[in-house]
Amino acid sequence: MDHPKAEAFKKVWREKRSVTMVYILLRISVVLVLLAQVFNRNFENVFLCVLTLILFTMPSLLERKLDITLPNTLEIIILLFIYAAEILGEIGAYYVTFPYWDTVLHTLNGFLCAAIGFSLLDILNRHNDARFHLSPLYLAIVAFCFSMTVGVLWEFFECTMDQLFFLDMQKDTVVNTIGSIMLDPTGGNTPIVLKDITDVIVVQADGTQTALGLGGYLDIGLLDTMEDLFVNFIGALTFSVIGYFYVCSRGKNKFAKRFIPVANNSTLPTEEPDKKQ
Repeated sequence: MDHPKAEAFKKVWREKRSVTMVYILLRISVVLVLLAQVFNRNFENVFLCVLTLILFTMPSLLERKLDITLPNTLEIIILLFIYAAEILGEIGAYYVTFPYWDTVLHTLNGFLCAAIGFSLLDILNRHNDARFHLSPLYLAIVAFCFSMTVGVLWEFFECTMDQLFFLDMQKDTVVNTIGSIMLDPTGGNTPIVLKDITDVIVVQADGTQTALGLGGYLDIGLLDTMEDLFVNFIGALTFSVIGYFYVCSRGKNKFAKRFIPVANNSTLPTEEPDKKQ
């Protein structure tokens, strides 16, 4: 007789072969990076590696605790997102090497958070013991709002870290034109526009003057924040539309099924509870 753990692994391998392969490869990669960081005595990156390994276990943990099934495509995207954000983005410095790395991840984050928000209600909507019969439009709106709220809270976190610890999580942007009412010599409410800015000189309290040499005016995080929220909006809207048509098609949309978890104790949206005779 096979050992229960061996049987469990065989079952997972049959049902989630692609997820298991990605999971194993990513864990091996993270462990190798962790060993390299220990050898280099970079303990901050060691912590990030350990955190990544813990985050990798979250999808399967949520499946067991919430008694749900995550589609293979969604689970793989979550694993790759964690790896891309922590290992490639932070340790590999992809955020600096590839200017659009952060933008892509924020777009994906908006998509994933919308999937989570949608699933929280859709699972209840389809659960045998607690069916709410919520409309497809309502589910889509909740998913969109949930994703945007998470995006805003993350920007609050970035701003807080920048103000307290000067981490520059809200990446600065160099601009060549600005308009501000603070430049109005009359002290009024008329914005004064400065064009073709090529450099900014910073004067410190001791009189030291430093030319930044960045080729323009340094915007402190505002444009980065707005860009992050905009691409989060795109990701959230994309999934909300997918989720809407998924419910409208009574759960038969094969593409949407790849991204929407379902409760194991659930019925399809087409099914109605048995009526008493």
